[in-house]
Amino acid sequence: MLNRRHLRVKVLQSLYAYHQTSAANIKQQEKNLLQSIDQVYEMYIWMLSLISEVVGYADIDANERAHKHLPTADDLNANLKLLTNRFTISLNQNKEFLAGLKKYKVEWSFEPELVKTLFTNLKAAPEYAEYLEKTGDTIQTDKDIIKFIFKKIILKSSLADQVFEEKFIFWPVDKDVLQALIAKTFKNFAFDEPEKNKLAEVTGNWEEDREFIVKLLDTTVRYDKDYQELISAKTKNWEPERIAMMDTLLMKMAIAEFINFTSIPVKVTINEYLEISKEYSTPKSNSFINGILDKILFELKAEKKINKIGRGLIE
Repeated sequence: MLNRRHLRVKVLQSLYAYHQTSAANIKQQEKNLLQSIDQVYEMYIWMLSLISEVVGYADIDANERAHKHLPTADDLNANLKLLTNRFTISLNQNKEFLAGLKKYKVEWSFEPELVKTLFTNLKAAPEYAEYLEKTGDTIQTDKDIIKFIFKKIILKSSLADQVFEEKFIFWPVDKDVLQALIAKTFKNFAFDEPEKNKLAEVTGNWEEDREFIVKLLDTTVRYDKDYQELISAKTKNWEPERIAMMDTLLMKMAIAEFINFTSIPVKVTINEYLEISKEYSTPKSNSFINGILDKILFELKAEKKINKIGRGLIE
């Protein structure tokens, strides 16, 4: 699921887009931010659908083999055990999943070769042959083959990767989140009764997380000039064009948290943005951002502008 660091990255992406747009509109950017979160869930539904399609292709494959010009005995008696997989049967009865399919208009006819290719790769895997021969299956053993399909067949497929990257602009960034959502789904689907199995939530507490990201975006934009002045005062020896835009945005977001988010410890804020900078900015950004934020934090404390609620939230 999307944790607070992932959510901060989503806000960072929105701020970057906001500052790159000549006719910047904060309300539109707020809408885009929320849509970017919804797209993570959409991507999750599409992936679950792809897993289900690969499983369902066992029937199509068996039918094609049976109608070959000269079918073999194996062709005429294809093992259709995969079609009785408890995980996919439960998934295809899940109301949340069915609602997601309808909402996002999920269907794979636009890429007909993908499912066929994935199933062909699955058929060639020794793990699949072992699964077909195994007896005494449970919901857990049924999940094991689905995990294999997801991790070793779909995620290893360059074609699947290309399809998702073309459909979802943030696929390279959100791929790890997707894997966490799928892993949570495997954990949730622990019952033989389909109605007891639940899909993963896109965040731990969407009501609180929605408030967090909207406030972080709005506050950073509203006080942009004020935060820029704080940064400029501490970077007088730096030419503005030498400071990466991402570094500036990360520092502004951190300052917004210092001043306006009373329940988030200062150390947590600093650590979060330093970690984000390692992945989304320059190699030297980490130490640069840390040094500037330390100076700004010292000044804000002296001016009593840091008001955190709870023990140990400042130091």
